[in-house]
Amino acid sequence: MAATSDNSPSKPLLSSTYIDDFHHHSPPPSESDPSSSSHYPPNIAYNHHPHRPIKDLPFLLFFLLLAISTFAFGIFASLNRNPNPPSSASAFVYDIASDSCVKSRRSFDISEDEKVLFFNFLGFDSDSRYLVKNLVWTLVVTLILSVPISLFVLFSLKHFAKQLVYVSLPFFVVVPVFVDLYWFVACTISSTCSERFPLGYRVIVLVFVLLVIGVVVWIFVVNWSRVELTVRIIRVASDALSNNLGLFVVLPLLILGLVVYYVPIVVFMVFARLNGEIVPREMHGVVVCRWKQDSWVPAYFALAILTMLWSAAAMVEAQVYVISGTIAQWYFYKDDSKVKRSIRSSLRNAFGPSFGTVCFSGLLIAIVRMVRAAVDSAANEDASGMVNLMLRCCVNALLSAFDFLNKFTINFAAITGEAYCASAKLAYELLRRNLLSAVVVETVSTRLLAAIIFVLSAIYAIVVCVILKAGSGLGVDSYFVGAMAFVVVIMVLGFLVHVLENVIDTVYICYAIDRDKGEVCKPDVHEIYVHLPISRNHNINARTSPILV
Repeated sequence: MAATSDNSPSKPLLSSTYIDDFHHHSPPPSESDPSSSSHYPPNIAYNHHPHRPIKDLPFLLFFLLLAISTFAFGIFASLNRNPNPPSSASAFVYDIASDSCVKSRRSFDISEDEKVLFFNFLGFDSDSRYLVKNLVWTLVVTLILSVPISLFVLFSLKHFAKQLVYVSLPFFVVVPVFVDLYWFVACTISSTCSERFPLGYRVIVLVFVLLVIGVVVWIFVVNWSRVELTVRIIRVASDALSNNLGLFVVLPLLILGLVVYYVPIVVFMVFARLNGEIVPREMHGVVVCRWKQDSWVPAYFALAILTMLWSAAAMVEAQVYVISGTIAQWYFYKDDSKVKRSIRSSLRNAFGPSFGTVCFSGLLIAIVRMVRAAVDSAANEDASGMVNLMLRCCVNALLSAFDFLNKFTINFAAITGEAYCASAKLAYELLRRNLLSAVVVETVSTRLLAAIIFVLSAIYAIVVCVILKAGSGLGVDSYFVGAMAFVVVIMVLGFLVHVLENVIDTVYICYAIDRDKGEVCKPDVHEIYVHLPISRNHNINARTSPILV
């Protein structure tokens, strides 16, 4: 029982003595664990070979077939479109002689008065133009400032992670409470707002926001013992990312490339909608002209949407692959100098030999998200009954199992170049054999990073509101502009957090590979990750795991 008393936050849960004993005295996996596969690779490390073998080729060919079909049918739809759009059907009349619809000779020119009324209806008056002008300039300045803000956050997490976390946590409570109380008071004073939101609704919103803040505070209090360890893990991830700043250029360019790839597909979908003809139809004894769409157009829409969804999911997985490959090279590089062309080699592998793996992973992610959306939609509807409840539970269990197995799969594939299924199996076996869990300090790091970016974004939005109220005549509209600036900043910083989370996962799997080989490529990483709790989900011989006794 003495060993269990050492599980305090101040002491490592896996001491260096235990690690040495695990590597030198425990029998090989094939002897200590009968379930271990005999063909398990003896040495797992980053595959530096410039020409990796092609993996998951069928899924690569399937993806290319869908993409080529989308573009081919899109070109056909563009060339075969009807010059008369569906909206012009009202300009056609039925001709008895030819038994078809012909264009009417009536003029449909819009007068100047009608144009003025139309633009007034859209609300393009002087006040709206002034609001749009200030909104556009604020968002442009925010996008420009988001770059130094992101670099400031990254280098602050690298050098002052503990101070930044401890300073941000009180603001994480103070800022939303201040905004909630300020909104309540301002809405009560304003006659327009108080008319739209009665006192009862304002009190409900006030109490609800305070309850949400209370739940978040409770989560941090319960996990306070892990905050110190999580801060050190975030510092390591920030250090790794700061040594590969080129990712902040490559990853947005990948998103831009996806947008450019989307543009012709969207144009093709617009042109596909114009494939059809205006035909006569009898309605209530009168023959009128109506638009009849070609029967193949809905099928093309389904094909294009499926291609776009799969492409988006594959691009997300490709970004994770590039991040993992780049960070893994930084981790396993022996010298202290920076690795040369690490991002280039990761890009070459992601869109080369492992592109089939990326497509396979993206397809699975897209299917899981669609299934989860369908399950959530069905749960929101009035679908009662024991059978529906059991089906939802089974589906949620399967989706959770997939998330568990998929967590480190693409990271492992980026490191070793293995296929998707092999990477899922080998990553799980690697973590299981080294007593490591598939969850890095659960979600504490995500919550801490979310708290930091929320506080910084809220502070920036408050500063924007103060400047606009002092230097412009927007009045109440300045809150709307500040809210839009808050959304932009939190989206940019959220992208930074997404990258840091993938860096944390990659460093974790690299640490597991180090432990499996009995090596130490990054001593500072081992000094931190050795404090992580071990997995207690596997039956392991007590002789090889005294910490469990």
